[in-house]
Amino acid sequence: MAELTTIARPYAKAAFMFAKEQNALAEWEQMLGLAAAVAQEATMRAYLDQPELDSETQAKAIGDVCGDELNESARNFIAQLADNKRLALLPTIAMLFHELAAEDQRTIDVELIAPFELEDAETDKLVTALKTRLGRNVQVSTSVDESLIGGVLVRAGDTVIDGSVRGRLNRLAEQLNS
Repeated sequence: MAELTTIARPYAKAAFMFAKEQNALAEWEQMLGLAAAVAQEATMRAYLDQPELDSETQAKAIGDVCGDELNESARNFIAQLADNKRLALLPTIAMLFHELAAEDQRTIDVELIAPFELEDAETDKLVTALKTRLGRNVQVSTSVDESLIGGVLVRAGDTVIDGSVRGRLNRLAEQLNS
């Protein structure tokens, strides 16, 4: 995984810089996400892996499936990836592009995991607290994990805040066992 990220990073940075110059970060993020989803799909992956296909045919296949959702610049980017035999990196490039765009816009994706569905007021209160603590705009998604018993587990990038009852019980057990 680290090797793929290392190889994909220059492509993601190049796409990011171009998109930023064109003031089209959201459009490029959407196009890269679509192209990555198409390239990752099992049938397309099997088609692209055929050794007799040249890079032009591979790039055209992705462009045809994506249709009008890709502009000419994105099609040229995908052609470059195909020429360099890097189409398999599209999902990683899309992920890195998203991270670069989020960093540029000072936003962070946060996942709130609770043992039950959170009410809007509770979510808003957590988002406000996280904005203050993280110093960024927060884009939140929520999920339910009934095994947490109570409280909330927060995942924001590499940061994990475990405010769940299960987490507290585990920490208490560790303290009692040490």
